[in-house]
Amino acid sequence: MDLDYKLTSNDDLTSLATQKSVATWNQLVEYVKKVPYGRTSDKSDLGLVIVENTGTCSSKHAFLKKIADLNHIPNVKLILSIFRMNLLNTPKVASVLTNHQMGYMPEAHCYLKFNNECIDVTSKHLDFSKIKHDIVEEIEIKPEQVITFKEEFHKKFIKDWIIKEDLTRSFEQIWDIREQCIANLSK
Repeated sequence: MDLDYKLTSNDDLTSLATQKSVATWNQLVEYVKKVPYGRTSDKSDLGLVIVENTGTCSSKHAFLKKIADLNHIPNVKLILSIFRMNLLNTPKVASVLTNHQMGYMPEAHCYLKFNNECIDVTSKHLDFSKIKHDIVEEIEIKPEQVITFKEEFHKKFIKDWIIKEDLTRSFEQIWDIREQCIANLSK
C-alpha cells in the first residue's frame, strides 16, 4: 500500500480507532490485522472489532470498509468470495475434512481490494496467496451485508454445490462439518 490517508472523520467508528493511537489508514489496517481471530458478540456492531479485540474475516473487513467510506478513502472494495477450503490452504481444518472424507469445503471469505490489491487482515498469520487460486466466486458487497447476506449467499452456494456434486449428505450435515472447521480455525 503506497498511499496513506489520514483518518479525519468524527464518527463513532473512526473515534474507536483514533482512541487506540491509530491516525492513518495504513496504521488501521496493520492494527486490525493484529486483532485476534474470533466472532464478536454482535456482528451488526462493527465497532466490536476494536471494543472486544476480536473479529472474523467479515467483521474486520466490514469495519475497515466502513471507516474507508466514512473517511472518503477511495478505491476500497469489500469482497465476498467463495473458496475451496482444504488442508493445503487452511491446515487447521485438515482433521475435520479428513474425518468426514472431504477434499474441501466451500467457504465464504471476505477481504478488501484497495486499488485492486487484495488486503486480507483476517489474522496476522493468514497468507492470502494460499487461497487465491482456490477462489471460485467473488462479488463486491456493502459492510452491512456481512450481517445476513453473507450467510444467505454462502448457504445458497452450498445447497447448489450439494446438488451439482450429487452429494449424499444433507445441507444440515455439510453445514455442521463447516461449523466444525470454523471451530478449529478459532483454536
